[in-house]
Amino acid sequence: MARKYLVTGGAGFIGSNFIRYLIEHEPDATVTNLDALTYAGVSATVAELDDFPNHHFVKGDIRDAELIDELVPGHDVIVHFAAESHVDRSISGPEPFLSTNVIGTGLLIDAAHRHQVQRFIHVSTDEVYGSVIEGFAPENARLEPSSPYSSSKASSDLLVRSYHITHGYDVVVTRCTNNYGPYQFPEKVIPLFVTNLLDERRVPLYGDGHNERDWLYVEDHCSALHLLVDQGVAGEIYNIGAGAQLPNLELTRAILEHLGKDDSWIEWVPDRLGHDYRYAVDTSKLTALGWSPAHEFAARLEDTIAWYRDRRDWWEPLRRST
Repeated sequence: MARKYLVTGGAGFIGSNFIRYLIEHEPDATVTNLDALTYAGVSATVAELDDFPNHHFVKGDIRDAELIDELVPGHDVIVHFAAESHVDRSISGPEPFLSTNVIGTGLLIDAAHRHQVQRFIHVSTDEVYGSVIEGFAPENARLEPSSPYSSSKASSDLLVRSYHITHGYDVVVTRCTNNYGPYQFPEKVIPLFVTNLLDERRVPLYGDGHNERDWLYVEDHCSALHLLVDQGVAGEIYNIGAGAQLPNLELTRAILEHLGKDDSWIEWVPDRLGHDYRYAVDTSKLTALGWSPAHEFAARLEDTIAWYRDRRDWWEPLRRST
């Protein structure tokens, strides 16, 4: 039987890529895409998704309790991406992160439980573990978020899991490392650096550039989420990552090399407040289900840079509006 999905935040980077992945790999499914189209929700992305006949867009906010109560019934699976997600913005103004990531998630999970949606997948972040100086954080590691953003995500993780503990409701929580790929809003590091360089502008690099991140191609994230729709165990948390940490300076130099630039294009800027040194997650629980990343970083980084080079029509209006 064809499933009905509600995807929140489907006009954003990972959400829109997941909808494309879902329609390709589960072509009989129908998708309701709920997005408030705030600055990181892109109308041009929605217009492309509307080319799929089984995609239906609804402009709305997960903090709108009346809308959520009307929209949730009749869906089989909710995949919840909608969130305020930029660390710097959370430091300068935390209120939207608290209201969207915590209160909005609370309204959504409560409606899903009341209306008996079969499965609720809550998409979170490895940042809830804080800085992992050595080794890899398992799912039961202590939560030590460092920013208002990661704190709000940790709060929403716990809130969602409480519905399994209290009510036995079927929830799955995922915590993923840094994603990259097409359709990422150009305030994030890879599209920011690429679009800056395409416009002959320098790239701002925090601190000494030695902070490490694990980079996962967005399609690999989508494949993991799709696997967990059927194979995830209710109430469990699953880390998702590539297991390939890379210092920010090395990432920057890889981008510079692809675009024919040298280190003189780096603008060294003061370090971010509370900047976590290293993120790393243990993905053994997920790999035991048969998942592994299918994409190699260097090749997909080249493809991502080529996408931004070819799609000025998509990102230039976004740069002008921020």
